[in-house]
Amino acid sequence: MGTDEPDGREILVVGAYFVDLIFHGLPEPVRPGREVFAEGFTMIPGGAYTLAMAAHRLGHDIVWATDFGTDPFSTHVLHAARAEGLDESAFRHQPTPLRSLTVALSTPEDRAMVSFQDQSYPQPLPSLLRQYRPRVLMVPQLRYDAESVHALKLARHLGITVVMDCQDVAVDVDTPGVRDALASTDIFAPNAEEALRLTRATTIDDAISRLNELVPTVVIKLGSAGATATHGGERYDVAAQPISALDTTGAGDCFNVGFVHGMLVGWPPAKCLAAAVACGTAATTGPGSATAPGTADLERWLARTTISSRAAAAREQRWPTAQPPATH
Repeated sequence: MGTDEPDGREILVVGAYFVDLIFHGLPEPVRPGREVFAEGFTMIPGGAYTLAMAAHRLGHDIVWATDFGTDPFSTHVLHAARAEGLDESAFRHQPTPLRSLTVALSTPEDRAMVSFQDQSYPQPLPSLLRQYRPRVLMVPQLRYDAESVHALKLARHLGITVVMDCQDVAVDVDTPGVRDALASTDIFAPNAEEALRLTRATTIDDAISRLNELVPTVVIKLGSAGATATHGGERYDVAAQPISALDTTGAGDCFNVGFVHGMLVGWPPAKCLAAAVACGTAATTGPGSATAPGTADLERWLARTTISSRAAAAREQRWPTAQPPATH
C-alpha cells in the first residue's frame, strides 16, 4: 500500500529491538571486584518488541516499525516476533549486523543494566504516521531532538494519541527540546525516579504538578507500591498486589501497554491505571516480558488489584472515545 493510502491501524510502536540477557535471583547487588552467582539466566527479546508483543497479546491491531540485521540477536528477536504472530509490514532488514542487547542483573527489588547498540538510522516517523494513521503512537523513550518533536507535532495534527515513556534519559525539562516534546505528548509515563530527575522536584506530587503543566495525562510508575496518575484534573492511585517478583525487566513496557489497552477499550482512567499495574505486576513473575498477560490473564490480575479511595470517587469517569485520525 502506498504512503498516501492510510491503513488506519490501532497502535504504531516505533523503536529498536533489544535482546535482554537476564541474570535473575541475585542474592545481592553486583559490585566492582566481586563475583555473584545468579539463580537463573534467560535470554529473551526486549526493547520495543515488548510493547508490540504485549499489545498483540491483548488483542490489539499493532504495527511495529523496527530494523533487523544479519546478526544472531536480530535473528532471535525476529523468530520470536514471528512466533507471536506480529505484523512484519514495518520491519526493515539491513544487510549488516545490527546488534542491540542489554545485560540485566536482577534482584527482586530492582535491576542494573548494561547495554550496547550498533548505530542505526530509524525509519522517518512522519512517513510512518502518514502511512499507518494509527489511533495511538507508542514511543518507548523520551525523544526530544528536533526531528522527533516535529513528528510528535504531526501526530497531534493527525489526531493520533501520543504515549511516551522516559527510559532513564539523562535530561531535565530545561534541556532544549524536552518541553516541546512533552507538550506534544498526550500520555507521559515515567517512573518515580525519572519524574523527579526530569522536573528537578523533591516530591512526586511536585513532579506531577510540573509535568501536568505540559502533559494532560501523567502516569507515574511506583514499582512495588503501584502507580499514580492524573487525568482531567483527577488524581488516581492503584496499589500493586504483593508478590514475590522474579525479574522487573520489561515490566514498565507491559505497564504502558496495560494503560493503553484500557484507554482503547473505553475504560475509565482509574481502571486504565489498574490495568497498567496489573500488566506490570504480571510481567515481574517471569524473566523479561515472558509473562505479559493475555486478556483472560489480565482479568484475573485486575480482580486482585486495588484502586484507592480517592480514585474510586471518579472511577466512573469514562475515557474519551478515541476519534479516527484526520485524513488531511
